[in-house]
Amino acid sequence: MKNVASVVISCVLLAASGSVLAGDAEAGKAKAASCAGCHGANGVSSNPMWPNLAGQQSGYLAKQMKAFRDGTRTDPMMSPMAKPLTDADIDNIAAYYSGL
Repeated sequence: MKNVASVVISCVLLAASGSVLAGDAEAGKAKAASCAGCHGANGVSSNPMWPNLAGQQSGYLAKQMKAFRDGTRTDPMMSPMAKPLTDADIDNIAAYYSGL
């Protein structure tokens, strides 16, 4: 019985953590307007220097944007763009691009 309870608790925690990362794609679309200059209007870049964002996993996108924001990953263009973003902004932008 103890194993069943721990599995149920683990599933509930996993489900809850996924919903926290879900984000609001509509809010993300509005916030992502400044991203279009490099990453394309629909998240598909026309320049090979900048990656396509459309269809990427939201967790991956959020992790990378938070790394740019927090300084664990640096880039002269992305770091200043990510610096003012909140966790909610990042989750919303990630939800938008992952849904494209």
